[in-house]
Amino acid sequence: MKDPRFKPKAIRSPRGARTTAIDWADGHKGVYPHEVLRGYCPCAGCQGHSGDIKFIAPSDAQQELEDIEMVGGYAVSLKWFDGHASGIYSFKYLRSLCRCSECAAAAGAQPSGS
Repeated sequence: MKDPRFKPKAIRSPRGARTTAIDWADGHKGVYPHEVLRGYCPCAGCQGHSGDIKFIAPSDAQQELEDIEMVGGYAVSLKWFDGHASGIYSFKYLRSLCRCSECAAAAGAQPSGS
């Protein structure tokens, strides 16, 4: 059985919103600001080929999400209004980007460097 932490049950991103919400199969309600999703776009064009993931601050216009498409049973592809659509966000990666109050508190409690 797949780990329910990495299985979305519902993904909501109303047109014009600046956040996307994901309900995970384990009951977690994830909150994903578009600034974070775009800033941590995992595509090679944004991140290069080193394997390191870094935040690249998006402009305001780069934070408007046009469409979300499922990629197999493991990821989503985000299409932004400026045409950028090459990032494939695995469910595990998306879960790590959660900015809900529970995840933010857990991240703040971790020692630096983790």
